Amino acid sequence: MKTQNNRAWFLVLPVLLLVAMNAIIPLMTVVNYSLQETFGDNLFFWSGTANYEAVLSSERFHYALIRQFAYTFIILAIEIPLGVAIALAMPRSGGWASLCLVLMALPLLIPWNVVGAMWNIFALPDIGLLGYGLNWLGFDYNYTNQPLSAWFTIVLMDVWHWTSLVVLLAYAGLRSIDDAFYRAARIDGASRWAVFRYIQLPKMRQVLIIAVLLRFIDSFMIYTEPFVLTGGGPGNATTLLSIDLVKAALGEFNLGVAAAMSIIYFLMTLFVCWLFYTLMTQEDAKAEMRR
Repeated sequence: MKTQNNRAWFLVLPVLLLVAMNAIIPLMTVVNYSLQETFGDNLFFWSGTANYEAVLSSERFHYALIRQFAYTFIILAIEIPLGVAIALAMPRSGGWASLCLVLMALPLLIPWNVVGAMWNIFALPDIGLLGYGLNWLGFDYNYTNQPLSAWFTIVLMDVWHWTSLVVLLAYAGLRSIDDAFYRAARIDGASRWAVFRYIQLPKMRQVLIIAVLLRFIDSFMIYTEPFVLTGGGPGNATTLLSIDLVKAALGEFNLGVAAAMSIIYFLMTLFVCWLFYTLMTQEDAKAEMRR
């Protein structure tokens, strides 16, 4: 019977302790705030679950949550198929493949606040290339006072910024497929759609699950780009859950409600991550059984 040597865990123990200190202590602080109320002067009063009840019964929270889920659903519905399509169209080897990979990685290197500032100028209806061009073509576009235009802009900005991540993951999944599958498909006379459906898509399943998980987390917790671009406006049209949370904490100094909202926010994200982790482990177990 083969014995396992677990002494290697001691090498990563300092990192685990550091991560625990940086994660658990702030989390416990937020939990403490969520169970108390303050009126300034660093005086706190126990309120129990009143802050959680206030958040869960608030129409403001419900509308922000609906906007957040709508935004995340739109992002996933666009970026996942688009990323797979671009990855399929990219060359598999040679200098062009390297050039395409570099170009795909460029948007990911731009800081989030810079992306928001860039698109703020790019989408201005008077001087921005996007805004001026759409108005010149006859579209009534002004993201500063039209909710639909504001939603169109923040979605387009996210697609431009983050589709590259899906492309790179899907491309890595495609490159991992053995050429023997393609040779067998050519011998059988399989169409491109058949190759995609029965070879490429099943082989990319794991990386696509990772792509969906990463894009869900990023889009569900996004703050900087839409805040810099629209500030949550016009009105509350683009006030996503993260923006509403910051407004409650810093704008209104309602620390108890903001802390309770952040805990609920965290638990929802953690639940979805658990679902994806369960799905991935089940896929791994099925793959092992096939072998």
